[in-house]
Amino acid sequence: MPRAWSDLEVPLHEEIRNGISAFSFPTMTPVQAYTIPLMLKNKDVAAEAVTGSGKTLAFLLPLLEILKRKEAESVWQKHQIGAIVISPTRELAIQTKDVLDVLLKHISKLTRLVIVGGKSVDEDVRSFKENGGNILICTPGRLEDLFTRRDLNLSNHCKTLEVLILDEADRLLDLGFQKSIDTILSYLPRQRRTGLFSATQTKEVQDLIRAGLRNPVLVSVSAKATQNTPELLNNYYILSKNDGKLASLVTFIEAKNIQKAMLFLPTCACVDYWSNVLPHLIPKKLELPVLAIHGKMKGKRNSIVEEYRNANKGLLLCTDVMARGIDIPEIDWVLQWDPPASARAFVHRVGRTARQGQPGSSLILLLENEETYVNFIQTNQRVNLVSCEDTATDEKVIELRERVRNMAKRDRALMEKGVQAFVSHVRAYSKHECSLILRVKELPLGAVAATYGLLQLPKMPELKNRDLTDFAEVPDFDINSVAYKDKIREKIRLEKLEEYKTTGIWRGKKQKFVKKATEAWSIQKQKKEEKKSKRIKRKRRKEAIEAKNEPVKKKKRGITQEDLDELKRDIATLKKLKKKKISDEDYEKEIGIS
Repeated sequence: MPRAWSDLEVPLHEEIRNGISAFSFPTMTPVQAYTIPLMLKNKDVAAEAVTGSGKTLAFLLPLLEILKRKEAESVWQKHQIGAIVISPTRELAIQTKDVLDVLLKHISKLTRLVIVGGKSVDEDVRSFKENGGNILICTPGRLEDLFTRRDLNLSNHCKTLEVLILDEADRLLDLGFQKSIDTILSYLPRQRRTGLFSATQTKEVQDLIRAGLRNPVLVSVSAKATQNTPELLNNYYILSKNDGKLASLVTFIEAKNIQKAMLFLPTCACVDYWSNVLPHLIPKKLELPVLAIHGKMKGKRNSIVEEYRNANKGLLLCTDVMARGIDIPEIDWVLQWDPPASARAFVHRVGRTARQGQPGSSLILLLENEETYVNFIQTNQRVNLVSCEDTATDEKVIELRERVRNMAKRDRALMEKGVQAFVSHVRAYSKHECSLILRVKELPLGAVAATYGLLQLPKMPELKNRDLTDFAEVPDFDINSVAYKDKIREKIRLEKLEEYKTTGIWRGKKQKFVKKATEAWSIQKQKKEEKKSKRIKRKRRKEAIEAKNEPVKKKKRGITQEDLDELKRDIATLKKLKKKKISDEDYEKEIGIS
């Protein structure tokens, strides 16, 4: 039974209750109902709940209540840090900040500061010194940087810390932040409340619980005992033709009249490529704008997320940087070009829809040889996939392939992006955790290359000794005839091409290392002995010089002309030795060693 906010066992401050009313949530979700009372009773909590179950409010409300209670003893000074929330990505940190800001409108005398990448550390230091912040919302790498800055002494400001929250803890560890978390924990006081929230419990998370929490209460909430995804989420799959995945996707978007969706792609290069191609393939009548985001964008990511969040319609192409914790309203479909690298990532991806009790749907595109993935994901993650008919015709497959190729023929930059995307896709596929059923050796590489609209196959080891007859060749095609749209780039390319025709060397390209002819063993041994002999002589020479030196005087005397003349003679003698004009014995006599 859903529980009303008024049924909380532990009363909340009136200001916090007013903040809750701003969200229009009449009842608590299960994770909120279990977690909030425990944290308010000063318990450390490790909570596991499916994505979209309201974990953000589950830790922000008790965090604020604990700080308000402490405020009764002494008012929070602007540089006193009372709470820290650590998120795995800047997008999730900013989303948490947005929820906190709604609550802080009703709560007086508490301030917050967001510390994430995308700007310099000096800016964050300056911002904290000027404005302070009772609540820090941050990513682990940036927070670690601030703790190690001597000019800030952040650990001193954390002596008043009451609450530490590790949001999406499993993702924190997946991204390799274990060392950063350990460093941060070493700077924080032990007398604190700690909340650890994640959608899945892994061995690494269990280790973090033991290291960072004192006698924690474990809270595990699932929407259904039979599945690991939100209750109102419907999951589908399409078995597309080996060269027809693009046609299956475009046909599906048109048939379902999709309004707002996310399309997960395997790599940054794939996002970059398809974001240039798909806007020309999706029917104009849908009026569906295409946006793109991936981890290498850095500064642009926040503005793109905000643009997509505020849009009524749109298709967001993304990598797994958007797979965790991001809460964007009205997403009706989550589309997946490929099975994700890990089974857990599948659950997190599809969890971007069907949030907070709203219905949603997801679709994954599988090739003919990947049908066993359906049973795998059901067994491994308790996700039931329902088959969806592929309505893409052979004519549609050929039509879209040729349209993409024609775009590549008109712009060499797009052609190169396509090659990079294909290569990165194959490399990512070879690193699947479930490589027993998703084998790169069984991937129809020729057909996949045709799906990407490649004009010719790239040179890569994965293509050696493979059957590539399913790649539709482009007849009578010269790759050098494809020009850049950018006139400056095209001019430089043509200059290099002329040089290549005469020299056989492409300017700017690293030449392959030419292995030197092997020497006879006796010569190699002789050279080693000579090197060893020189090292011994240098060592003895150094020891002799050190033994002859007088003790260093306390007062440094100035350099006389006599010293300079002696130095010139020593340098001249050393040059003679290097040119083998004198022997080692003569050299030692000249400089006065022997």
